[in-house]
Amino acid sequence: MDLSDFRKEYSDRGLRRDDLLADPVLQFEAWFKQAIELQIHEPNAMSLATVDERGMPLLRTVLLKYFDASGFVFFTNYESRKSAQIAANPQVCLMFPWITLERQVIIQGRAERIGKAESLRYFTSRPRESQLGAWVSQQSSVISSRKLLLQKLDEIKRKFAEGEIPLPSFWGGFRVVPESIEFWQGGPARLHDRFLYKKSPTTWEIERLSP
Repeated sequence: MDLSDFRKEYSDRGLRRDDLLADPVLQFEAWFKQAIELQIHEPNAMSLATVDERGMPLLRTVLLKYFDASGFVFFTNYESRKSAQIAANPQVCLMFPWITLERQVIIQGRAERIGKAESLRYFTSRPRESQLGAWVSQQSSVISSRKLLLQKLDEIKRKFAEGEIPLPSFWGGFRVVPESIEFWQGGPARLHDRFLYKKSPTTWEIERLSP
């Protein structure tokens, strides 16, 4: 299939240096709030890139659960493929594809496990079915059928039929501590606006990149 003529002209929304906040996390928050207001589907969905022992990259979508000045947090099984790759090489990349807004945000940084207490706070806020699901799946392992998952779910439901569901020892959060954050705004004639925040010892430096 030839897609060479499959194109859409971007609007002239534009992004100026004077429009940017000095702190990229605050700038991200401003864009995130706009994505929510405009009812972008799953605005907290982000692509997470890691690499394996051969240097081969792997990309998947995870959900951002909260963020602040210290970083961007998502949750997963600590025995999953992504977790093993992060353990071997914690340098990762996140990307938010807000296509409807003709925007994307790219975050490069270092992923680190959050503390058990912090993971527990989030785990207890999840719906009960999601808590059970965390116990069921040996994420990234090979299985023969979906039937096995449903059988395991029934077992876990019986096991935790009464009382609170405990936090699995193999489940928790990662915080991506940003080293650079790029804000990309589509523009006409493919002359997009791109600004890169780079972390220095005392502040964030901002550079405009060629599209």
